[in-house]
Amino acid sequence: LEEPRISGILNKYAKFLPVPVQFGTKTESVPDGEDADGKPKHKDVEVDNIINNTTPIWTKQPNELKDEDYLSFYRELYPFSEEPLFWIHLNVDYPFNLTGVLYFPKLKNDLEITKNKIRLFSRQVFITDEVKDIVPEFLLLLHGVIDSPDIPLNVSRSFLQSDSNVKKINSYISRKVAEKLGELFKKDRKSYEEKWNDIGLFVKYGALSDEKFYEKAKEFLLLENTKHEKFTLEEYAVRAKAFQEDKNGRLVYLYTADAERQDSYIQAAHKKNYDVLLMNSPIDTHFIHHLEMKLEKISLKRVDADVMDKLIEKEDSEKHKLTDDESAKLKSIFEKAINNSQMHVEIDSNHAEGMPVTITMEEWMRRMKDMSRMGGGGGMNFYGNMPDTYKVSVNANHKLVNKILSANECLQINLAKQAFDLAMLAQGLLKGAELTAFVERSVEGL
Repeated sequence: LEEPRISGILNKYAKFLPVPVQFGTKTESVPDGEDADGKPKHKDVEVDNIINNTTPIWTKQPNELKDEDYLSFYRELYPFSEEPLFWIHLNVDYPFNLTGVLYFPKLKNDLEITKNKIRLFSRQVFITDEVKDIVPEFLLLLHGVIDSPDIPLNVSRSFLQSDSNVKKINSYISRKVAEKLGELFKKDRKSYEEKWNDIGLFVKYGALSDEKFYEKAKEFLLLENTKHEKFTLEEYAVRAKAFQEDKNGRLVYLYTADAERQDSYIQAAHKKNYDVLLMNSPIDTHFIHHLEMKLEKISLKRVDADVMDKLIEKEDSEKHKLTDDESAKLKSIFEKAINNSQMHVEIDSNHAEGMPVTITMEEWMRRMKDMSRMGGGGGMNFYGNMPDTYKVSVNANHKLVNKILSANECLQINLAKQAFDLAMLAQGLLKGAELTAFVERSVEGL
């Protein structure tokens, strides 16, 4: 074997063996008395090349270590990674033996997640970095080292999953992670909130994947609104109670998946003193569904899922004064102007100062489509293959309505088309030839 290959194998499997491992020799400079002027001299000597660290930090007690020791070890394991946010030192000898250090990396708000970063050792001998059958799935996002002689090796996956020690280790690590996060939240909430963009994805993933973790995470799982204020689940329920309770006594949490694109809808919510949450991480479609199952009498609706008065229906909702014939005529004008079977026109009673036309996609259907895009599988694929359909809500209380109803047929169509295209533009749906035609009409009207 070539020397680099041997060196690579030793570095992988014997880097932390408890006994010194020599591989060849290396040159070191050592003191060699003084020269004629009394200055220190040095000489080069050949010494044994010890390639391993016999006392890595996971073999020591936490009170023996400083922060720099943990950071230095992290850099040794992952030399090209950003420094971790914080870490957990594991050390238990009953009812199983387990030591290790787990680090929280900076995940940011995306799924460029590299798994297989936790390395499994047995008595300081490297075993594998594929630990998906040993630790909970969401913990695969962590980095670090675990060392246990009680994890059976060279056995089938099904045996590992049913092994009592593996189950206990799995539960212990999950509990220690939850305790660490809870401790950080209580000790320094401001610092914890500053880290939320880096750890939020991890906490949500854990809450989705592990029921016991969710029960603990309720205390430190944060919801963030478009003003970048952060709340625990309990705090947000109190906040929403003030304005966002519908006529049936249910709390409605509004959220946006794209604050820039959905800004006009967000502003409409703010005008009614409604708050809007940011839900823009890759797993938020599933997380929203999870919250609705867990929280009593609470529903979540995307801010562009309907007109504002229907997202949170109140007893004193707006009423319009159009007759049935006028409503039917208005609907017919817009259907003719739009001429698109995927756009379903409805005449609604919204605030007179709101938009004349609003385009929305029903919450449930959009969720099914989002889940399909994320690879929901099974029945989800059925919804993914369905064409997008939208509701075109015409605000019967807007002053434009009277103008349309009293105009000649040609102007009716032009006004309706212009109002519809403005709504399409607000939703980010106006593209290509239709966008060009809208711009040309707008220029002509100047």
